[in-house]
Amino acid sequence: MSVKLICGFDEAGRGPLAGPVTAGAVILPEDFPVEILNDSKKLSEKKREEAEKIIMDKACWGLGIVDHKTIDEMNILKASMYAMRLAYEMMIKKLPEWLSVHHVDECWISGITDGTSVPDIPGIELRCEPKADGKYPPVMAASIIAKVERDKIMCQMDALYPAYGYAKHKGYPTAAHRKICHEIGPSPIQRLTFKY
Repeated sequence: MSVKLICGFDEAGRGPLAGPVTAGAVILPEDFPVEILNDSKKLSEKKREEAEKIIMDKACWGLGIVDHKTIDEMNILKASMYAMRLAYEMMIKKLPEWLSVHHVDECWISGITDGTSVPDIPGIELRCEPKADGKYPPVMAASIIAKVERDKIMCQMDALYPAYGYAKHKGYPTAAHRKICHEIGPSPIQRLTFKY
C-alpha cells in the first residue's frame, strides 16, 4: 500500500526570556482520535498531558530541543526552525517501523508548519500557515508534544534555580520574571539576547 502522509510541525517557547525552544514533528495514523487535539494553548495542562501520552503511543513523532545558548547564537527564528528539523530527523528514524505496523509499503510526506516560516528539510514538500495549530490535527499534535516537553524541562530548571519561578511562568516575560532578573541577575539559562 502506498500513501501520502502529512507531517505537522510546531514549536513551543519562542517568546520566553529563558530556557530552550522545543519543536514537534508528528504523523498521525488514520484512526487517531483527533477529538482530543487542539492548539496546545487552548488545552488545560491535564488535557495536554493526556493527549501527549496518546500521541506518543499511536503516532510517529519526533521532538527537537534547542538550548538557550544556541538561541542566542543563531536567533530565535532560526533556532525554532532548527528544532523542527531535529524533530523531523528523530521522527524519520522511527518511520520504517511505524509504517510496517500500519502495513504501509511506500509513502511520500508533505509537511505543514504553524506560522510564516518553514524549516530547511531536504526531500519533503513543506508549507506554512498562520494558526495551523488550530486547524490541522498533525500540527495540533506537534504543538502539544512541544509544549508538554518544554514545560517539563522548565519545571526541572525550577528545581535547579528556584528563585526564578520557572515552574510557574515557564520562562515567559512575566512581571515577576523580569523583576527577579533585575534583582539578582540573569539565571544560567537566560537568553541573553532577549531584553529582560
